[in-house]
Amino acid sequence: MEPVNLFDLASQQARWLAVRHTAVSSNIANANTPGYGSVDVEPFEAVLNQKQVAMRATHPKHIAANAGSGGFAVRQVNDDRPTMPSGNTVVLENELMKSGEVRRSFELNTAIVRSFHKMLMMTTRS
Repeated sequence: MEPVNLFDLASQQARWLAVRHTAVSSNIANANTPGYGSVDVEPFEAVLNQKQVAMRATHPKHIAANAGSGGFAVRQVNDDRPTMPSGNTVVLENELMKSGEVRRSFELNTAIVRSFHKMLMMTTRS
């Protein structure tokens, strides 16, 4: 059984955001590369669904559950995106929106971890 740990989840999301940032950056860098197909990372929700998180049993009458593990899959995007005459499928506007999403998600992740860290430090000072 794996205990729920906010800092581990935040760390996993930060790693996922770094992988997504790399994929978006690669798409932007290859926007004019003939034949390049845009890539993206599976949604973080899918990563969390693969990883079953269980609460830690602190009493013998607590219900136990099994936990699994998850990973990040970077895959080529195969939807109805316009293809350039060169065969490139990168749409810069979409990639810039994804970049903004990554930045906002990272800032939210950092703010949540900072708040929980502050609360944890306040409880240890008492």
